[in-house]
Amino acid sequence: MKAKKAVSGAEAVDAFIADHPLEKEMLLVRVILLAAAKGVSEHIKWKAPSFCLDGEDRITFDLRKGTVNLIFHRGVKVKDTKSFSFKDKSGLVKWLAPDRGVVVLGDAKDIKVKKAALALLAKDWLKVI
Repeated sequence: MKAKKAVSGAEAVDAFIADHPLEKEMLLVRVILLAAAKGVSEHIKWKAPSFCLDGEDRITFDLRKGTVNLIFHRGVKVKDTKSFSFKDKSGLVKWLAPDRGVVVLGDAKDIKVKKAALALLAKDWLKVI
């Protein structure tokens, strides 16, 4: 009997998304996030796809409520927020803390309507540390 090959990175995300009830929506968002900045990578973290820049998790799917939500954060470790500033030009983010917010997305049609705003938000967010 052959041992099953462990997958990581994009392969793990592919496997996670395949046959998921929100597959269509997650694929649309995935394309947007991977195009947001040069060097964006992906893997599974916190039981969902997470997108990284320079090895730091920055945007993570939150699928607990049966909807596609995105958590915008500054990585695993808590960072000082005194000098942190971010302007959400998209209006999509509901802020949970000065450097942590959530974007709630609906079905594929809603994602397509919000595509340009989400792309700009992700691009801007990945520039901050």
